[in-house]
Amino acid sequence: MELDIVFLGTAASAPSAGRAPMATLIRRGGDRLLVDCAEGTQRQLMRSSLGLPDLPDVFLTHFHADHYLGLPGMLKTFALRQREEPLTVYGPPGLQQLFGDLRRLIGRLTYEVELAEVRAGDALERDGFRLLVFPVHHGVSAVGYALVEDDRPGRFDVEAADALGVPSGPERGALQRGESITLDDGRTLTPDAVLGPARPGRRIVLSGDTAPTETVRILAEGADVLVHEATFGEDERDRAEDTLHSTARQAAELARDAGVRLLALTHLSPRYAGAELAAEAEAVFTPTVVPRDFDVIEVPFRERGEPTLVRKGARPPRRLSELPGAAAQHGDA
Repeated sequence: MELDIVFLGTAASAPSAGRAPMATLIRRGGDRLLVDCAEGTQRQLMRSSLGLPDLPDVFLTHFHADHYLGLPGMLKTFALRQREEPLTVYGPPGLQQLFGDLRRLIGRLTYEVELAEVRAGDALERDGFRLLVFPVHHGVSAVGYALVEDDRPGRFDVEAADALGVPSGPERGALQRGESITLDDGRTLTPDAVLGPARPGRRIVLSGDTAPTETVRILAEGADVLVHEATFGEDERDRAEDTLHSTARQAAELARDAGVRLLALTHLSPRYAGAELAAEAEAVFTPTVVPRDFDVIEVPFRERGEPTLVRKGARPPRRLSELPGAAAQHGDA
């Protein structure tokens, strides 16, 4: 099953010419999990190769404006499309109060918005994976999220199956799914007779905004990808400490200590282009990338290779509607 991370916005508090504020989409098979929804997120989706899907869930890490300000507009757009399916917004304590304040701005919708306040230690169970909620250190009610897949059955031993007389067909498929079978001669075989040790699923950890903290390191232990904020470089370490953010070096030290496979730095202050933060982090932890908007990280199973950054992996080819002056020709002026 395919698993990837789409970076829709990678800037810190304010957008820059090249980066929108925070929004990250995790795609796993048919699941779409949007983490944070800053100003302009729906337009970033529309500009991408994804379009604007009828997202079933949105997960907020905290309630600073650069992480939720795009949500009212997106909810209204869904209503304009006559959406009927409910949408659930998850967030730390304070979510109910936030939506009480936003209610007049959002107005009437054509569908139900369910609010689910989550707390550190919660586990949101899904089909084949769960989302773990963990505390971070940002001075406000804030959490991070970890997507953790279920373990997979071990490798199927064809020679062992042949020796046991398991016929090709549904019986082998059942054993691969972890089910016991009964052969025509009355023997009952359990999956462990033909399967190797269980193989771990994949793990993606998103820190949200945070100063370096042990809880992120623990949740990121052995993760395939750690998406960690790097608002500042070491030249602004004092400011990072004052605002409870992280430097690129601090994020790299945490990733190194956690033994992650790939570190992705995001939430960059507009004062940085990205290359300088990448160099700072790589000096500590080599497998580091600094995604830009519309970049994608593909996360294969471990036996199939390493996580890979695909530049502009979610950006469609240029077309007439994107060319300068085309908006007026398409009725958007």
